[in-house]
Amino acid sequence: MSYKIIDHRYDVVIVGAGGAGLRATLGMAEKGLITACITKVFPTRSHTVAAQGGISASLGNMGEDDWRWHMYDTVKGSDWLGDQDAIEYMCREAVPAVIELEHYGVPFSRTEDGKIYQRPFGGMTTNYGEGTAQRTCAAADRTGHAILHTLYQQSLKHHAEFFIEYFVLDLIMDDDGSCRGVMALNMADGTIHRFSAHMVVLATGGYGRTYLSCTSAHICTGDGNGMALRAGLPLQDMEFIQFHPTGIYGSGCLISEGVRGEGGFLMNSEGERFMERYAPHAKDLASRDVVSRAITMELRAGRGFGKNKDYIHLHLEHLSSDIINERLPGIAELAKIFAGVDVTKQPIPVLPTVHYNMGGIPTNHYGEVVTLKDGNPERVVPGLMAIGECACVSVHGANRLGSNSLLDIVVFGRAAAIRCAQIMTRKAPHKPLAKNAGEQSLERLDKLRYANGNQNTAAIRQNMQQVMQNHASVFRTQESLEQGAEKIEQVYNSFSDVKVTDRSLIWNSDLIETLELDNLRGQAVVAMNSALNRTESRGSHAREDYPKRDDENWLKHSLAWLNAEGKVEIDYRAVHMFTLTNDVEVIPPKERVY
Repeated sequence: MSYKIIDHRYDVVIVGAGGAGLRATLGMAEKGLITACITKVFPTRSHTVAAQGGISASLGNMGEDDWRWHMYDTVKGSDWLGDQDAIEYMCREAVPAVIELEHYGVPFSRTEDGKIYQRPFGGMTTNYGEGTAQRTCAAADRTGHAILHTLYQQSLKHHAEFFIEYFVLDLIMDDDGSCRGVMALNMADGTIHRFSAHMVVLATGGYGRTYLSCTSAHICTGDGNGMALRAGLPLQDMEFIQFHPTGIYGSGCLISEGVRGEGGFLMNSEGERFMERYAPHAKDLASRDVVSRAITMELRAGRGFGKNKDYIHLHLEHLSSDIINERLPGIAELAKIFAGVDVTKQPIPVLPTVHYNMGGIPTNHYGEVVTLKDGNPERVVPGLMAIGECACVSVHGANRLGSNSLLDIVVFGRAAAIRCAQIMTRKAPHKPLAKNAGEQSLERLDKLRYANGNQNTAAIRQNMQQVMQNHASVFRTQESLEQGAEKIEQVYNSFSDVKVTDRSLIWNSDLIETLELDNLRGQAVVAMNSALNRTESRGSHAREDYPKRDDENWLKHSLAWLNAEGKVEIDYRAVHMFTLTNDVEVIPPKERVY
């Protein structure tokens, strides 16, 4: 079928309107670049709105702090897989980035003397691991919500243009390997739009919905990662998937680490505060991978609650009502709605739930997408950036510390805008697109729109989610991953038998969910095979058959390509064991204990 295409030209096109996308949109527009932001949901419905606990920055408002301590904690939290140049940049720029947010109007909670309130968070320490840092800047327990609304308002103030409820189908790539724009579907009227831009910035979030139980919204389908794979680009470190220790039992809804930062604690059915056994120093504020494994081991040992002994308790009823009402009001509301619990009187039933993806599209610390193959040096992909959870800078390495995610999106959204202002001018002429630009994307749309197989989208998606949940969970083995790789390939191939029931392009959830599943299935295959390939335990990737970290063989990033037949090719790149300045030294690997 031939489509009428509506053409647009911008200096910069940002795909996604979460925290990363909006910070980039604001930054680009502030710098005078003609900027468009394309988003499949209204900006303030983006998943950043669900971020609760806060954003890390060494402001020192609640005690002595230093960005170098923050860097040390982040490198250690990453289990030494994080790139130290990028981590240095993020931790150094955290303070000015958060002060900027304050000046933009983010309504942070305040101390009695009017400074930004900061709470403790897992893995955040003072003096290189000696004390507990209060580093996480909070707006009660709705920090992401506060940041998202502020950035959207500021973007409007600076005249950025928004294309709301548009679904981006694919990147437009030139023969020379550069990105020239994107193809998009307006879900309101079914029209097809082709955007030409000097720079495309992917800010499409994570791929949590590859799993059955996750804290992610239904929109978290990793669309940018799917586009990158189809464009022949690799994804990096896809085996590293973070399980948050405290998802509400039965729903997976997130209970912020801020609860434990305010004094909440975990308890098993024998009345033990068991984290003292697994992390004697940090206890309940150990890093997320450590706490998730500890809970899983308690459940395996039969010390869980309930008929099936399959959850543990998170206690905050010992906290005063004033603290709960002032600092954790959203948590109290979520516990009431999703667990039927009054947190002032009862514990919350929780268990580890998929929460965050450390892997994604490889970039440098400017946000520019990089790629390499066949042992060649890294090269920048012209015209393409990635920021936020869809990107892998890599500042999180094998495990992200809580409250570094909001920092990541703000710092690198800001960095992308700074870089764009350096390398482009709005007066630069637009090179004409090829006559067939976007044709492949429309052929794929047609193929899926008129798909008339025997399996509906929901059934294939559920099969994928069950395979991922069962075979690439908190603990992994060669056997579970080999079975998982075989099964996920079958799921991937079963997509050729999909049936789309409603062929209309207007407000058609069946077609949109099929397009999202097309993005998810590739990421599931790449993640499973990357996990099978890495024969060590590091951060969130815990192999029971390879329980030790292996720096000699595996201190390197995985890069995975996916061909049209669903076969994965894996290569590697070195971890950046160097810094950007002489202000800080490289932190050498050592045993990671809390």
